[in-house]
Amino acid sequence: MRERTARQQTALRWAGYVAIAIVFAIVCAFLSNWQFTRNAERSSQLALIAANYDAAPVPLGQVIGADGAFRPGDQWRPVSLTGQYLTDHTLLARNRAHGGTSAFEVLVPFRTVDGAVFLVDRGWLPPGSSQPEPDAIPTPPAGQVQVIARLKPGEPLPNSGRSAPDGQVPTINLPLIAETTAQPALITSAYGLLVSEQPSPTETPNALESPSDDPGPYLSYAIQWILFALMGFVFIWYMIRTEIRHRREDAEDAAAERAGETPTPDEEEASPAARRRRQREARRPDRDMQEEDALLDELTSR
Repeated sequence: MRERTARQQTALRWAGYVAIAIVFAIVCAFLSNWQFTRNAERSSQLALIAANYDAAPVPLGQVIGADGAFRPGDQWRPVSLTGQYLTDHTLLARNRAHGGTSAFEVLVPFRTVDGAVFLVDRGWLPPGSSQPEPDAIPTPPAGQVQVIARLKPGEPLPNSGRSAPDGQVPTINLPLIAETTAQPALITSAYGLLVSEQPSPTETPNALESPSDDPGPYLSYAIQWILFALMGFVFIWYMIRTEIRHRREDAEDAAAERAGETPTPDEEEASPAARRRRQREARRPDRDMQEEDALLDELTSR
């Protein structure tokens, strides 16, 4: 009866081990699938950049129609515009990561000859030498200008609700910029990163960096989570196997003691159970000495 109860407890313990491994594997599978999804998204972004970034420029109206709609597949596509900069409505987008500092991007609305108003990001400027704002903002060319810019979708408003000083915006949110610059005709579905201007000005902001072509670590992370799940099952298998081996060795010890068997020197050296028995016997004198010391201490204290 006692032996059957012990077996039941062992079976329940092993079932708990397996359940833990299964739950761990499910979590790992979820995280691995998440990383595979991110890797697929990053691959799509890289494919879009490769297809559009160096494409021949097309007129803005050919990509963004009268309804102002912008297709995500047109991101990074170069467009050409002819018109003039609305320099009086220049804004700075603050807290932009460029040049290892919290820089500013220069945003200037551009009115085309067709009457559309399109926001152009002319580049970035570092903070000033003695104040947070740039020391000077280069002026765009006056009069009629031909501009080539790459399309990007607008950004959402910051979740923190942070604001910005006059003449600045916390993010490139196009509806907010249309309201701030009092330009209701501003296209609010996309803006442009400056590629070139004709005529060329003598001074320009720093050019914006090209998008990274790094695929990211997502695929390797996904594979790692799969390996973690497998390692969980291997670990549980190792624990169960070790427990089975120890129980078998204990059973061999008990059977040898009941039979009064004395192993030969070769068997003594080869048998794991015998080696464990020798280790227990080697530790026994230490326990005897401790018991004797405790008894002497007790007698001395009297």
